[in-house]
Amino acid sequence: MNPEFITRLTAPCTCIFHPIEFEKSDSALAMKPNFSFATLVLAVCLASCSADDPQRTSISESEALNQWFQQQFEIELEFSPLQKTRLGYLDDLDAYSRWDDASDAAREAALERSRQRLHHLRTGVDFEALDAAAKTSWRFAEYIETTQLKQAEFRDHAYVFNHLSGPHARLPATLIGLHRVDNLAHAEAWLARLDGLSDALWTYVERAERQAADGMLAPAFVYPIVIASIERYLRGAPFEDSEVDSPLLQDFRTKIEALDLAEDEQSALISRANNILVGSVGPGFRDLIDAVRRHETLAAGRVQGASALPQGEGYYNLQLQYFTTREDLDAATIHQIGVDEVARIQREMQAIMTQVGFEGSLQDFFAHLRDSPEFYYEDSAQGRADYLRDATRYIDQLMQVTDQWFGQLPRAGMEVRAVEDYRIESATGAFYEPGSLDGVRPGAYYVNLASMRDMPIYTMETLAYHEGAPGHHFQVALAREIENVPMFQKLTWYSAYGEGWALYTEYLGKEMGFFTDPYQDFGRLSYEIFRAARLVVDTGIHALGWTEEQAVAYMLENTPLPEGDIRDEVRRYFVWPGQAVSYKIGMITIMELRQRAMDALGDEFDIREFHDLVLLQGSVPLGLLEQLVDDWIAARTSFDER
Repeated sequence: MNPEFITRLTAPCTCIFHPIEFEKSDSALAMKPNFSFATLVLAVCLASCSADDPQRTSISESEALNQWFQQQFEIELEFSPLQKTRLGYLDDLDAYSRWDDASDAAREAALERSRQRLHHLRTGVDFEALDAAAKTSWRFAEYIETTQLKQAEFRDHAYVFNHLSGPHARLPATLIGLHRVDNLAHAEAWLARLDGLSDALWTYVERAERQAADGMLAPAFVYPIVIASIERYLRGAPFEDSEVDSPLLQDFRTKIEALDLAEDEQSALISRANNILVGSVGPGFRDLIDAVRRHETLAAGRVQGASALPQGEGYYNLQLQYFTTREDLDAATIHQIGVDEVARIQREMQAIMTQVGFEGSLQDFFAHLRDSPEFYYEDSAQGRADYLRDATRYIDQLMQVTDQWFGQLPRAGMEVRAVEDYRIESATGAFYEPGSLDGVRPGAYYVNLASMRDMPIYTMETLAYHEGAPGHHFQVALAREIENVPMFQKLTWYSAYGEGWALYTEYLGKEMGFFTDPYQDFGRLSYEIFRAARLVVDTGIHALGWTEEQAVAYMLENTPLPEGDIRDEVRRYFVWPGQAVSYKIGMITIMELRQRAMDALGDEFDIREFHDLVLLQGSVPLGLLEQLVDDWIAARTSFDER
């Protein structure tokens, strides 16, 4: 699930030149905004938009556009130290020492840059003079800048702090998971970011305070989980008299001890970390907890969907457009698609139930899967190790035949990992994290093994294909490895495409000859019906006013997922309107486009070419993907006729 790069995430960041990962970049500044620098860079940006640039006379329109895209990417990257860190840009030590600026002024400046880019695309580029690849990039960029500006209307509706994600989790996780310490300068940068952490978080607190005053309060169940997530960082030394380090101190100590430094140098650095944690980070986290508790009091007993928020109907409709990247689907249509898909998939489930000789209703079979110990690993260290081993085995076996289904395979590596203790309470059940652009950090399929009862064996195979290969890993890694396209095209993420592809690959695994165990095949259908039921439940919550218990009851009746997993999922939908529908809508669209190509090309259809076409353009909106497929069909048909 994403993912979550990707706020997984919880309200999307949409500017493509400030690229999105699986989870939104919830980050803040550890210092006041440098407006003189921002003004200078904006001036450079606007100057670069000029259609009268003399350099353009000696190069093609496509080359000029691609140069401009690269300029915009580099300019925007200067506004996001955290994006530099995620991408492995570690040489800029100033950026490596800072957080992003999350102030209102910085957000408005980003929108102004987006307006100027959109203006240049529409008035400063001769679209008809572009080659085919550049036209695709232009359409991609124009769509995302337009979407960025549309989303700005409701930019304060997304909850700043929620139980899935937020700066309270993401900023410390950046230090622990992404901030490499390869030398003393990197260690100094780590300490600088630690020292700025409280100020960075407070920028978000101020935004959350304004949201609360405007009635934008998250459901009541969010606040205790957020508080527990923050408190995890305050457990252990130096916050408590303990021989066990707190997560941040443990991370820094481990990284410092791996360096070739004298013992007194190591001790001095660790002592500085202790002082910052006690003097700044601890008080900052406690102030944050106090703020969350104030909001918890205001939200007491409140569990409601987007329609109950100020201008909630308009907000939800826009979220549906954003997450599906389609404007032809309203809440009522999506709801009915979900109802129809649930009925279809249940018929396939009943066929498997008959195959394994189970007598009783489909709901009885669901209960059998939820309750029987045979479908779960033991809740122990050995059980967790067994899960990771077998999940890896499923991916390894599929990789043996991928050359029959894909023309191009990713060069980047991927690992299967358990979610670390420091974020296990806030993490989803499974997700993918991209590696670094330089290939040093591989991609990772993470599994949350906090409770083995939430990770049944019969869903293991389908989950491995979705989060690992050929799902998110193929899509993300191949996009990053595309040659001769703008950087934004490699890095931007749209959920309908990314999650739609990952769900499509679950079905593809069946076509590739896997899911030979009927229970694993039932697990595949379990996840497909789970995504279909999301269409019903998400629209039920946010458009029809369903309660939490109504949503849980529907999922329990119509899917075999464990109740604990269902409750977690329903709560996810409450704080992340619209995202849950992207999986199934994306899959349906990809399947329809594939069938369109098969019908048009007949025996000339090549599944490897189709998959390469889908994967080697980046995470495009579905309307653009449709255009690319139609153009491919037309080109192939024209060639065959010759």
